[in-house]
Amino acid sequence: MTYPEQLLPPMKWNAWGDPAEAKPLSEGIRELLKQAVGLGDSGTQELDADQVRLRPSALTEADAGALARIVGAEDCRTSDRDRLLHAGGKSTLDLLRRKDTGVQDAPDAVLLPDGEDAVHAILRYCSEHRIAVVPFGGGTSVVGGLDPTRGEFGAVVSLDLRRLDRLVDLDEISGQAVFGAGVTGPAAERLLGERGFSLGHFPQSFEYATIGGFAATRSSGQDSAGYGRFNDMVRGLRVVTPVGVLDLGRAPESAAGPDLRQLMLGSEGTFGVITQVRLRVHRVPEAVRYEAWSFPDFETGAAALRAVTQTATGPTVIRLSDETETGVNLATTEAIGESKITGGCLGITVFEGTEAHVESRHAETSALLASNGGTSLGEEAARAWERGRFGAPYLRDALLSAGALCETLETATDWSNVPRLKSAVTDALTGALAQTGTPALVMCHISHVYPTGASLYFTVVAGQRGDPIEQWQAAKKAASDAIVAHGGTITHHHAVGADHRPWMRDEVGDLGVQVLRAVKATLDPAGILNPGKLIP
Repeated sequence: MTYPEQLLPPMKWNAWGDPAEAKPLSEGIRELLKQAVGLGDSGTQELDADQVRLRPSALTEADAGALARIVGAEDCRTSDRDRLLHAGGKSTLDLLRRKDTGVQDAPDAVLLPDGEDAVHAILRYCSEHRIAVVPFGGGTSVVGGLDPTRGEFGAVVSLDLRRLDRLVDLDEISGQAVFGAGVTGPAAERLLGERGFSLGHFPQSFEYATIGGFAATRSSGQDSAGYGRFNDMVRGLRVVTPVGVLDLGRAPESAAGPDLRQLMLGSEGTFGVITQVRLRVHRVPEAVRYEAWSFPDFETGAAALRAVTQTATGPTVIRLSDETETGVNLATTEAIGESKITGGCLGITVFEGTEAHVESRHAETSALLASNGGTSLGEEAARAWERGRFGAPYLRDALLSAGALCETLETATDWSNVPRLKSAVTDALTGALAQTGTPALVMCHISHVYPTGASLYFTVVAGQRGDPIEQWQAAKKAASDAIVAHGGTITHHHAVGADHRPWMRDEVGDLGVQVLRAVKATLDPAGILNPGKLIP
């Protein structure tokens, strides 16, 4: 059976998203780069897909035939095109590797199962024949979570879940929806919207990432202040493992021992393959209201956000850019390098709900922000942020092509530790990049808030020097070491993958690592599932 090509998110093989949405750098951005990091006019040459040399498939003819019998001949794909599209995620390191003129790694085959029975059959066969399996959703990982690592195995296959693309059930009375793991963010909103509901999960990867991927990485969306993180939305899930199926979540809450749902959330395909997720959903909001704010400095703005969060006035979105990010105008992405906001820090608030609820929450939040040093800027900057909130990865790609080094990283900590951690990470990044011979532009914003703390999201721009892969790896190591040393989490919402794995022992301790390994040994005794990720 064949499937419409539009079911595959139109991600360019060596860049983010839809090629039609790519945007060249504006003169404002080019001038900013010249002033900030000394970037010249040179750029890097881009390979065409047909110029890429992939490592030959290591899958034997017998194994390929057996797997094809499970999923169907057309859905066991070994062409270079299919393998290249599943060769990794969309981090800066992934995209820099795509520029390699040497032989590149890729999975040995791409499998597209049509349901749980096929997934289970694939896992059983691969366990018996020692073939590694990398679950694949939208391909948006930025931490090496999709690297086709063979490890000790003879071959590795990518398990593409796009055919698990149904809204299985919508319980309008309980406000719950069951989705197949392959449903994308936009498809989920469309399917729910036809019935008057919304999920409200909008990470920057929203346009391409999938429900299964959101669950497997403990994703957090930009509306988290109103609707919570993705793990807060999950009410149940089904996970296929090589030794059986876990069907978790029988009631809204339970005291029946530890919550095994939370063990699977964030497991990144290392314990099993998430095939269905039951989620809390809400009615499409009647009203939306926007307001942007200016604060004299980051410390004042952070204290204002803390006051709002701890008072629980209830904005759906609340964010704060530091002085550098505000000056560059990165938050709106529409006119970067051409900010009309001079000085201070930009805050964004959005409110959704009934007319009365929006009005009351907006009034209380606005009063708190004003009394804590904020000045209202009206609606436009907040609306501009919403219009461009999924566009930043396209800018990153253009910067890489122009010879700049651009990447993001994030963490979270308690409110009392926010200034210390922000300073430590900024110093680590600028110091590490200075050692490679380039100044760095380090920007930061508070992207998610909680009563006890907040996340810090850093964007880094520098000039490419020498080997840009080694250059960024050194900077990321310095930042990660600083995060661990100064009381932050190694990842707030980007997951662990391969990139953060070296710091997992610091995060959970030796005994915590033993617990993760014990779960792995129980559910995946042959160790085939996503080797080299998450577990030290």
